[in-house]
Amino acid sequence: MSAGNSMAVDVKDRASQALKDEFLRNAVKFTTERLRNGKKMASEEHGNWEEWRERGRQIRLHTIAHLDYYLNLFVDNARANGVHIHFADTAADAVKISLDIAAHNEAHSAVKSKSMVSEELHLNEAFEQAGIETIETDLGEYIIQLAGEAPSHIVIPAIHKNRYQIAELLSKEAGEQLEADTTVLAGFVRRKLREKFLAADIGMTGCNFAIAETGSMVLFENEGNARMVSTVPRIQITLMGMERIIPSWADLEVMATLLPRSATGQKLTMYMSGITGPRRAGDADGPEEMHIIIVDNGRSNQLGDPEFQELLNCIRCGACLNACPVYRHIGGHAYGGTYSGPIGAVLTPALNGNVAEWNDIASASSLCGACYEACPVKIPLHDMLVYLRRRKVESGHGNRLETIGMKGFAAVVANSKRFSAAVRMGQLGQKTFIRDGGISLKLGPLKGWNNYRVAPSLAKRSFRQRWEKLDREVRSALPQPDPALQRRMEAVLRQRERGERHE
Repeated sequence: MSAGNSMAVDVKDRASQALKDEFLRNAVKFTTERLRNGKKMASEEHGNWEEWRERGRQIRLHTIAHLDYYLNLFVDNARANGVHIHFADTAADAVKISLDIAAHNEAHSAVKSKSMVSEELHLNEAFEQAGIETIETDLGEYIIQLAGEAPSHIVIPAIHKNRYQIAELLSKEAGEQLEADTTVLAGFVRRKLREKFLAADIGMTGCNFAIAETGSMVLFENEGNARMVSTVPRIQITLMGMERIIPSWADLEVMATLLPRSATGQKLTMYMSGITGPRRAGDADGPEEMHIIIVDNGRSNQLGDPEFQELLNCIRCGACLNACPVYRHIGGHAYGGTYSGPIGAVLTPALNGNVAEWNDIASASSLCGACYEACPVKIPLHDMLVYLRRRKVESGHGNRLETIGMKGFAAVVANSKRFSAAVRMGQLGQKTFIRDGGISLKLGPLKGWNNYRVAPSLAKRSFRQRWEKLDREVRSALPQPDPALQRRMEAVLRQRERGERHE
């Protein structure tokens, strides 16, 4: 499945393509603002939101710090419930395990609920190549599957498409022209997928949270498709990132409060399913055989890293995308990988470990900190982006001109005389290019900025240049101390400087 743009270009090229797409920019801006406002209202209505954020952060910090213990506890309890547990070190391992399960059960078709891990593994392509029909059943995922694209948002995969584009895709699938009406389009998809649910040999899901104390896995959704995927097919495969563990059902209460409010502004998702093993005697539904594949794929590399371990705290709510001014302008495909936005800009390089190829997306950020303010578990993504940039330079993959420029900047600002001279030169040199109080010149360092905005001009007189006069005005406005008191204070200071003790 395409990521939307070729990885042969860097993030600047992909962003430039996105910025030329006015519809995409408007669609992403409209939806992210709606989600952001929904989160704001939901968190304010909740009341003590910051206390719950801190509680969520502490749960995640504790769990990741003791991940080996909770993973072992989860695995022991899940196996006791009749679940087959598999460990996959890499994406290739996870795909092979999934294909082996399918081959063992002579499967010909699979239905999937929304799973970012499966997108990370490119599992659909692997199943299709093996001759296994694989259908996404989340409406947004189904749309982008038909379009041959990757998700452009963690929560709303088809955020970049409107109903007319969707109608065109679904009409091709239906073999007839469908009206661009949401009710009509959803009705077609519902009828189409119902047939697939009933015929599928395998149901594949992701995992929002795994409960260590009981070996259960929990799914959050709004459409009911995950419940169908996990109850109708005979075989269930759940793909679970190794960090998705929480200790207990009591901890789930905190996550069930934070996740939906942060993701969509809902108090609760429409469906929250807790699954503890395959079908038992007397159960009306459920899989006969259940497999959970616990995926590492670079996650364990963050354990013990003081700069990036908190990355594993992420609960995949997408709130950082909705808050990020960069994401709102360029959308998700400009990031070039499975995960987009601030979390993607950190997670993709961290999981891949390829500085030369991936760390360019760490520069796709204004470092404003909006992602941290939005994150329900307080992940300091803005700090991590700085760490990635530093590591890129330290590994020898930095931009040479940028390095020279920063050294020159450091030399200027380290000396007050050089800095003052540079300011005066800038004030004089800019006069030719100022138009309406700004500089729109598209040349050198200003080109990228001025393609979409106007650079502010330097003030006619800088603060430092104004300070001497301001200092005199402030001092003259202050009440003058009593001369005798002033002399006494000066004498005390002189004594202290000589190390004498004043009695």
